[in-house]
Amino acid sequence: MFVSDCLGLNALGHLTIGGRDTVELAQTYGTPLYVMDEDEIRRACASYRESINKYYGGRGLVTYASKAFCCKAACKIAMEEGLGLDVVSIGELYTAQSVGFPPERIFFHGNNKTVQELLAALEYGVGQIVVDNLSELELLNQLAISHNQKASILFRIKPGVDAHTHAFIRTGQIDSKFGFALETGEALGAVRMAAGMEGIELKGLHCHIGSQIFDIEPFEHAAEVMLGFIAEIREKTGLALKILDLGGGFGIKYLPEHDPVQYDRYMMQVSETVKKSCAALGINTPYIVIEPGRSIVGPAGVTLYTVGSVKEIPGVRTYVAVDGGMCDNPRYILYQSEYEAMVANKASQPRLRTVTIAGKCCESGDLIGERMPLQEVQAGDIIAVLSTGAYNYSMASNYNRIPKPAVVMLRDGKDRVVVRRETLDDIIRNDLL
Repeated sequence: MFVSDCLGLNALGHLTIGGRDTVELAQTYGTPLYVMDEDEIRRACASYRESINKYYGGRGLVTYASKAFCCKAACKIAMEEGLGLDVVSIGELYTAQSVGFPPERIFFHGNNKTVQELLAALEYGVGQIVVDNLSELELLNQLAISHNQKASILFRIKPGVDAHTHAFIRTGQIDSKFGFALETGEALGAVRMAAGMEGIELKGLHCHIGSQIFDIEPFEHAAEVMLGFIAEIREKTGLALKILDLGGGFGIKYLPEHDPVQYDRYMMQVSETVKKSCAALGINTPYIVIEPGRSIVGPAGVTLYTVGSVKEIPGVRTYVAVDGGMCDNPRYILYQSEYEAMVANKASQPRLRTVTIAGKCCESGDLIGERMPLQEVQAGDIIAVLSTGAYNYSMASNYNRIPKPAVVMLRDGKDRVVVRRETLDDIIRNDLL
């Protein structure tokens, strides 16, 4: 019935998450409100960790892509579950540092890292800096030498793989702002350059073909391409790279008809491709890294709103206005991302209405979704938008000077605030006269 295993119904017919009544949570903490089931997050972490150990014999690492949902609590969960951490900014790195995340398990990504960010990575001892371009490579080499260090790096490679997803979240093709191209010889040239740099130690390669992918074949093809390049590097330069980071992008169930691949099946099939390719190429199987983010936290979250008004335009549509919108979930306006929603206090009733859920921002495009099935709804009802654990809090803004919602985490049936709701004083805190 539900898009996530952590959701259910109680005797009152209310939607529950982690066994807790969402209507009660909305009354306790106010709305809009992000609610995350920590037990579900930890189950996903364990599933990935166990499968990579099973199929790669302990020679692999799951790194949590913190861009999906980053706060102290999220970093601490990843640390306690034995995962690595993918960060892409000094803010994400600083959050990881604040909870004592082991630096050797951190991978620093990004296509335009600043001097400040590279220095922070060197000073904290980040395990791998994923270098995106020649300018960054030269800058990092200079910084490492000046600090008497040798930076351990991976190169981000564009494998030229079509990920069958939205154009804005495809990243593995040649026309991408990320990474070195294979087709032009740019990637091999960068490898040769790195080999002669005093401050650089090239450990391996990284690729990421896109996000919200339901097919296994693109991941298998990317692995084949990357391993072929590792073999080419060994043949042409003598360098034997030891790490292959295959990125993330695993799809989740936003709608009932979505059918994401089970983690274990993905790991099994891709590992078979990796092993066969290595055998055919005559190279050792590298240490494999994967970077799930959305698939760890996305299904574990819901966003709760209070309905302010219902506006029916005969023959056109029905607008259901809520007390949030693009300021706490910009994904519809960015990607036309589809969600499942329900009236949390009427969740057991059939969804017979078709509505547009609209936000409160001063933008006509401020919508959570269109043509959405919903129960009979009126002002004061609580609407739950499902599978919002990833990229909602992360992308939230203060447009129209609207404070960002709180994040409540549930574990073993108990609730706690892990990100407090912003106040009006927070909104003007950095203003100067």
